[in-house]
Formats: sequence, structure tokens, C-alpha cells
Amino acid sequence: MIQLNEDLIKHDLKDLVRSSVEETLNALLDKEADELVNAQKYERSSGRQGYRSGHYKRNFQTTAGEVELNVPKLKGVPFETAIIERYRRRESTVEEALIEMYLAGVSVRRVEDITEALWGTKVSPGTISNLNKKAYEHIEQWRSRTLSGDYPYVYVDGVYLKRSWGGEIRNVSILVAIGVNSDGFREIIGAAEGMKEDKESWRSFFVWLKERGLSGVRLIIGDKNLNMLETIPEVFPDARYQRCTVHFYRNIFSVTPRNKMKTVAMMLKAIHAQESKEAAREKARSVSDKLKEMKLSSAAKKVQEGIEETLTYMDFPTQHWTRIRTNNTIERLNREIKRRTKAIGAFPDGQSALMLVCARLRYVAGTQWGTRRYMNMDHLSKPEEELLSDIIAG
Repeated sequence: MIQLNEDLIKHDLKDLVRSSVEETLNALLDKEADELVNAQKYERSSGRQGYRSGHYKRNFQTTAGEVELNVPKLKGVPFETAIIERYRRRESTVEEALIEMYLAGVSVRRVEDITEALWGTKVSPGTISNLNKKAYEHIEQWRSRTLSGDYPYVYVDGVYLKRSWGGEIRNVSILVAIGVNSDGFREIIGAAEGMKEDKESWRSFFVWLKERGLSGVRLIIGDKNLNMLETIPEVFPDARYQRCTVHFYRNIFSVTPRNKMKTVAMMLKAIHAQESKEAAREKARSVSDKLKEMKLSSAAKKVQEGIEETLTYMDFPTQHWTRIRTNNTIERLNREIKRRTKAIGAFPDGQSALMLVCARLRYVAGTQWGTRRYMNMDHLSKPEEELLSDIIAG
């Protein structure tokens, strides 16, 4: 009984979609005829170009099923409709929708169920595979596009996904780069397979970005990865490095007892709340001494050894500090990627993982994320004295 009801619902939904398509196309054909004769039905007008002479019926196959079109007949002017061709082009976006459903993490079986409910027929896994190939071409064009202009700030990180490898499930790393351009907008400037984030992977990634036009890089923000750190001076000798303060805290928390973590967190935040680099250094020395008193020598050592690379942001405009001292902008993006790829499980290969990540990145870039100004870059180009005058003036 339940199955019968489901079948009836699918049948009714299919008829509803087909009827809607038929009604819309016929309305568009009538409107097109009115525009060609420069008058509506039965309208007397000196500007009339022709007259209606009834219509003829024509069957037209759509993805919603076969519909019956009432094609107008005209006298005095030929009727060559562009509606049908436009509809065919519109139907091609259905293919794109199917591709995006798959790339967005919707399972193949779910895609089949959706297409059957809408159009009365399932899209086979083979068809979805062919559509994916077409999508990959568009995604690759976007991924490899030429970069123009300067990107003073660049955020980099790697996101790990699961993939099948010789019958085993292993991690595959996708390296991602976000740039803030000279107008202050964020842009996803790169994504590439990075294997295990080794030195050669990072070097190839940075060289690839540079070859595509990445220039004007003044600060690279990321987690502490020795392979990445060794590569930055080779490819971007004028760029400086900012270690993400949040990752720095996490590293210290790894050697901090749980019952003291809140206290230590407040101490660490106090370092980066200082008004200058020298004040922050002095605060860091104080924090280190305090940690030793608390019998947290390992935490104190990590503060002493790592604090300097977390203070690079203080050499840049104060208005940018909260934006450039952490890697949060790319961390949020990585969480979105993992959320959308969760339904996939293990990818068959690294290319599939890369394409799915890029599809999600391209989608995010088209939202407010990429169209809203992230920071005012005028602060970066003005002399410090002029900036101070602006602040005092309000």
C-alpha cells in the first residue's frame, strides 16, 4: 500500500512538471507572436506588421516528458521561433544541475531518485560519469585561470580526504590558497593535489601559482609546516611568514593539563592583545616565566621557541591585524569542504577528490564570501603617519 502511494505521488509530480513546462512554453510562443506582429490578438493598430491565422499543434520532447505546443500561424510575417532553441539551451542546465548534485556530495542513488521523481526516468551511473567529465573541463579551466594584479596577503593550508590506493584507504591532501587582492576582496587562487604536504608538493604548488601570475605577495599565513617554510623563500623571496596564532595555541595546549588549559589560554591571548611587537615580546617572556612557575616547562619552551613567528602580523597595518594573524578564513573553508565531501567516503582517485573540492570552492567563491570586501587595502599603501592622522580625525 505504501509503495502504491509513493508511485502515485511520483506520477502526479511528473504530470505536474510536464503540465507546467507545456503551459509555460505555449505562453512564451504567444508572447513571441505578439512581438513579431507588433500587436496583441484582435488589436487594431497602425503599427501592426502581420496577422494571426490560428495555430498548429506540434509535439515536443522535453526532460519532463512529451508536451503539445500550439505554434502560432502568422500572415504577413514569418514566424521563426527562438523559444524552442532557448529551451533546449535551458535543458542543458539540467545536466549541470545533475553534475553539481553529484559534486556537492549527493550520492549517485539519490541523484537517480531525484531525476526519476522529476522526469519519470532515472539517470544512469554511466550518464552521470559522462556529465562529470564535462564538468571537470569547466572546473579545470577555473582552477588554472590566469591570476592578475597583486595579492598582498595569501592564506595556505591543506585539507585531507580519504582515497582508495592499491586496495587500501589512505589520506590525500588537497593544498588550497586564498589571496586577498589589492582591492581587499578574497579570491580562491589555487587548489592542487599535494600528496602528504611534503616539500616537493609545496614547492610545486607555489611555483604553479607564480606561473599563473601570482605576484605582489607580502605575507603568507598558514600553520607551521617545515616543508612549506623551507619553500617560501625559494619561490617568494620577498614574502614574509605569519604562523596562525590559533594553531600556535593548540600546539601549546597539547602539553597542557586540561584543568589548566583555560588559564593558559588567557595568558596566550594576552600576548597577542598587546599594542606593539616589542610589548608582545615582553609579555611572552612574562608568560613563559609564569608557565615555568606552574611546572609547565614544555609549554614554556614552545612559547619561547615559537612566539616570534606568530608576531609577524604586527609589522602590518593595525587595521588588518585580526584578519591576518590567524588562518581562520581558510579553516572555515576546509570545514565546508569536509562537510560536503562526507557523503562520498573514500574517493576512487586523487583527481576526483580535487575536482569535488574545486567545485565546492568555486561555489563558495560565487557567494557573498567572494563578493564582499574583506579588508580595506588603503591602509597597506598609506604611510604610517597618514594612517595615524586618519585615525585621529575619526
